[in-house]
Amino acid sequence: MTFDSTLAPPTTSSILTAHHILYRVPLVVLWVWINLLPFTISNQRQPDAIKEDALNKPWRPIPAGRLTPGSAKRIMVFQYFIAVIASYLLGSLPQCLSLILLGYFYNDLNGGDLDCVLRNFINACGYTCFSSGAMQVVIGPFGGSSSSSTSTLLRPWAWWFALLACIVFSTVQAQDMYDQRGDAARNRKTLPLVLGDGPARWMIAIPTVVYSWLTPFLWKTSLLGYAFPVSLGTVIATRTLMIRTEEADRGTFRVWNLWMGCVYSLPMIQALGV
Repeated sequence: MTFDSTLAPPTTSSILTAHHILYRVPLVVLWVWINLLPFTISNQRQPDAIKEDALNKPWRPIPAGRLTPGSAKRIMVFQYFIAVIASYLLGSLPQCLSLILLGYFYNDLNGGDLDCVLRNFINACGYTCFSSGAMQVVIGPFGGSSSSSTSTLLRPWAWWFALLACIVFSTVQAQDMYDQRGDAARNRKTLPLVLGDGPARWMIAIPTVVYSWLTPFLWKTSLLGYAFPVSLGTVIATRTLMIRTEEADRGTFRVWNLWMGCVYSLPMIQALGV
């Protein structure tokens, strides 16, 4: 396989028709939600997280007194049990188990607090598990009972999952810009607290602009494929560098999530030829 063919946009197997994909979209949403919910509960039930939320997000159930940490743990364990069963039935059990391990390391072992590089790496791995797991759910029964069949369908997308992981790894610190007070209170080693606010902003702005142009180029999309990632990426870079308030950074992170959604949609835009 040549370098060019490795980076060529993957083609979807003819067995994965548009009707089949649309039919399984609700299952994809369900799978993402049932795997995200217990991680979120685990993230909020730790003592340091409760202390941080009391400063930044006092409306959350635990700091607001509507839920105890013990009750949250019981709900989390039950939700993880449901996630494992559902993932087994939907064909995405490896991603589910990986998310459980990543969540345990990130939250219970404080892997997300110890080092800013490790924090971004765990986030990148988590996004990759969600991406590949969602794709696995879309493939569904057409992957057959053989794991080699499903891996064959996923293999052409490996470079895209790897690139998405790189994007998250190099830009996800956008979530830490508005949380610096809370992160400092729990001694969390985030990029803006370790390297400084200014350098962290440049380390968001530059990769965002680069990936905004690179991803549609690799997918060989039309001008529409460039329009949304480039425009939103420019907004992110401009806001990150020019508007340096906590509330503005919170809004910029919302734009970052929208930008990521546009990047994720590039395969669809390329497939539709619009």
